[in-house]
Amino acid sequence: MPAPLLAALARQGVTAPFPIQAASLPNALAGRDVLGRGRTGSGKTLAFGLAVLARTAGHRAGPGAPSALVLVPTRELAQQVAGALAPYADAVGLRLATVVGGLPIGRQASALKSGADVLIATPGRLADLIERGDCRLGEVGITVLDEADQMTDMGFLPQVTRLLEQTPRGGQRMLFSATLDRNVDQLVRRFLSDPVTHSVDPPAGAVATMEHHLLHVTDTDKHETTAHIAARADRVIMFVGKKHAADRLVRKLTSRGIRAAALHGGKTQSQRNRALNGFHTEDVTVLVATNVAARGIHIDDLDLVVNVDPPADHKDYLHRGGRTARAGRTGTVVTLVLPDQRREMNDLMAKAGITPRTASVRPGDPELARITGARTPVRAAATGTAPGRKPRNAAPAAPAGKAGKAGKAGKARATTQERRPRRRASSLNS
Repeated sequence: MPAPLLAALARQGVTAPFPIQAASLPNALAGRDVLGRGRTGSGKTLAFGLAVLARTAGHRAGPGAPSALVLVPTRELAQQVAGALAPYADAVGLRLATVVGGLPIGRQASALKSGADVLIATPGRLADLIERGDCRLGEVGITVLDEADQMTDMGFLPQVTRLLEQTPRGGQRMLFSATLDRNVDQLVRRFLSDPVTHSVDPPAGAVATMEHHLLHVTDTDKHETTAHIAARADRVIMFVGKKHAADRLVRKLTSRGIRAAALHGGKTQSQRNRALNGFHTEDVTVLVATNVAARGIHIDDLDLVVNVDPPADHKDYLHRGGRTARAGRTGTVVTLVLPDQRREMNDLMAKAGITPRTASVRPGDPELARITGARTPVRAAATGTAPGRKPRNAAPAAPAGKAGKAGKAGKARATTQERRPRRRASSLNS
């Protein structure tokens, strides 16, 4: 790699590559088409990003004609990739631009006209800019599809296909994904030429540093159980199925004295950014999200993910869980399961290749506290126990038991590449 890139890596404390980086970088730097499979948090961003920057260094893109293109499925992932690559792009004098929905298109068009060497984009907004005449892909020498499986799952396959058709046929193409299913294979066959395949991670269910728990709850106990988990000492991401469910849960948690914020597609980009920034700085301790957060968001030292509503399929489960146990650290994934959901969740776990631990819990159970760090919220529920009075068997207001220790154990094993200040999002393992 160029010496300035190596120097920038050293300044960032990156002294050794993760497996997906060590496997794919030699081929990517040599200009080969690359197909990389690695679970979320395995270091895919630098795996393709360093190759893109190294091979683009020295080129200067013209107005509206980027030299390299990175396509991603969500706004948050686009911002995450841009943040991860920014210090390395600066080191080799390359200009990054990000174009995503939810932000003023005129400002993004101006950035493109000023010249963007590497463009990071979501498919819909990029298609809009091309239609307006603000961008053309005829000069793109390197194209990357990041999280390709989610792009196809979200219905982007026709749009992605049209965009790839506008890039030069002889250019380098790299596709990185956590899973390689039928739709992804369709893209590979059509657009990658004799790709080198690197699959370095075990199936998500086999990740040794991740624990999986199915917690059986009754309908009447589910909300209070959720509130007790949310009141834990450390941060947690809670996934729900619908936008309105996220907003409703946030209102209920904040009424109990818990600092919660919602993240979903119904929020404006500025609202989504505020929620994420608050979670990064720990001003927000509970992020209640729909699947929009299941990709591309990395939070340092997050050791617990809770599925308040079970996911629709096993791939959603794996991507939700991928917010924890990243880059070799430890983490716990908990799913609250109602009686009529048990058979469906058992089938989902089997498809995911996971053998979970199962327990029946109620608010205040010691087992709930041991697994999740749950504790009684500061404020009582509107129709619950009186303020200051704990229910029977109330969990002690102590830091998380097993889940709380998990982050400390993981941090002790963290490599130099993962060491970052607690209050700052890591840009290396996205």
